[in-house]
Amino acid sequence: MITFEIGVVLVVLLLAIVLFATEKLPVDLVAIFLMAVLILFGIVTPTEGVSGFSNSATITVAAMFVLSSAFYRSGAVVKLGELMSRLFKYNFWLAIFCLMLVVGFVSAFINNTPVVALFIPILASAAATTNKSLSKMLMPLSFASMFGGVCTLIGTSTNILVSEIAADHGMQPFGMFEMSKLGLIFFVAGIAYMMIAGIHLIPKRKTESDLVKKFGMGEYLTEIVLFANAPSVGKSIKDSPLKNLLEIDILEVKRGGVKYVMPSEKMVLHEGDILLVRCNVEKIKKLQEREGIGLKANLKFQDEIEHDDLVLFEAVIAPNSQFEGKTIKQIDFKRNYGGTVLAIRHRGELMREKVAGTVLRSGDTLLIEAHKDHINFFRQLELQGKNTFLIVSQVGLPKYKREKIIPVLLTFISIIVLASLNVLPIMVAALIGCVFLVITKSITMEDAYKAIDWKVVFLLAGAMSLGVAMERSGAADLLSSSLIGLVGSMGPTAIVSVLFIFTSLLTGVMSNNASAVLLTPIAIATAVSMEVDARPFLMAITFAASSSFMTPVGYQTNTMIYGAGNYKFMDFVKVGTPLNIIFWIIATFMIPVLFPF
Repeated sequence: MITFEIGVVLVVLLLAIVLFATEKLPVDLVAIFLMAVLILFGIVTPTEGVSGFSNSATITVAAMFVLSSAFYRSGAVVKLGELMSRLFKYNFWLAIFCLMLVVGFVSAFINNTPVVALFIPILASAAATTNKSLSKMLMPLSFASMFGGVCTLIGTSTNILVSEIAADHGMQPFGMFEMSKLGLIFFVAGIAYMMIAGIHLIPKRKTESDLVKKFGMGEYLTEIVLFANAPSVGKSIKDSPLKNLLEIDILEVKRGGVKYVMPSEKMVLHEGDILLVRCNVEKIKKLQEREGIGLKANLKFQDEIEHDDLVLFEAVIAPNSQFEGKTIKQIDFKRNYGGTVLAIRHRGELMREKVAGTVLRSGDTLLIEAHKDHINFFRQLELQGKNTFLIVSQVGLPKYKREKIIPVLLTFISIIVLASLNVLPIMVAALIGCVFLVITKSITMEDAYKAIDWKVVFLLAGAMSLGVAMERSGAADLLSSSLIGLVGSMGPTAIVSVLFIFTSLLTGVMSNNASAVLLTPIAIATAVSMEVDARPFLMAITFAASSSFMTPVGYQTNTMIYGAGNYKFMDFVKVGTPLNIIFWIIATFMIPVLFPF
């Protein structure tokens, strides 16, 4: 029977799936909104509603962000990346195999986002020097990070989340290497698939090291001369008709033999100024019609734009970036970040017009022009955990704290040992590790705060209230009864199979953490009803939530490589679907064996 409380929870659950999948609103905002609705209707108490913020899973995930940032900042993985780059010059297949092994191993212990971020520019350089397709490298990179993430408890935040939900229900939390038995099977199967078939299925996208050609900017540059009667003369760039009426980007001003590169918007334009502008053909035609303006044609973009003090580079909007849902104009990119966005690769579409008004999404690739001496600023933003974008071009390197490699490695080893031997809970071990790294100056408190992905923290805290509501209202029991009625007659193994495939499909369109939070209460209720151990069901959800290969938005590392690899949506469907089916079959038969009912 569907009570009022169950009805409210089911409506909120459906609303959650729609909002998480469509990304019309930021996922963290959706989670907090759902929490507020549940409290408002009295489904959960205010204390229960905000209890997710104090949940050990949320705290542990936040601590792991800090630990991963310290590891990344130490440059411990950089040397491995450099070795991989050299290996591609000798043998592509050997290099790909070693790449997946290394990335999978590292991703088993730290957040895979910075690992993938580090390797993208390294592989881009390797592709350019070896004349190999970058698309053949980046998908194996992303998939391998997922293979490794399911091998240990700390491999992904989803593992920790499901483990702590289990503990909240009186079950034993997952051990540090409890998942390794099945995780290693997935790891081997995944690499074997990619080597035998997967890489062959990836389309060979043309590798273009010349960013000007890659973004097709050759026809989007011209020079204009301002005559005495030009409406823009005597006005600042910001207030000039060129900027406001035609929305033209002024990249350079030549005046009296002096070049003003990336001029300030406060700069006043004079008669005789020669402006280097970026605009499309239609705007150029409009310029020709404007009184007081002369055109210089037949320019070569690379000749004009690539000065000794300027550089072009690519940057990918990071998962959960603060830029998501905003436009370049709203961000005021040039003023706040000191660079000019010339083009955007948005969901597979190359956009060189209306760039300033394009709403950004994670995975979008930006072509940015900036001063060479400003590159370090962009790199440090990335290194300090600023939740903005990831530079994927080989332009400069962040200043790593290589002298901190030893304390960082010792901290990770200590956390793993203490948690594995049950000397300390993983949350306590991780928090002590964070304190130690701050004391040893491996990371500052300021950088530690910046390293935490607060969107994920708020998503976890908000989504957990929905999990509580599902149990309190009886919605979880109702849905578990439906599941049992559907396939329960075939035994608990069929439940494992259904939970795995449903979680995998759901994660293909929404956050893996959200998928896990929504389905875990149903799995536990199902186990109680069938009077079997819930462990196999929880493992099915945990592994499936971190094994989403079929879409570029199903997992954050897929989103990161989407634009950088010049992929299309169907590329992931073609390569990832067989892999998901393989993992589904393995899970169906191996989970009941390795985690008995």
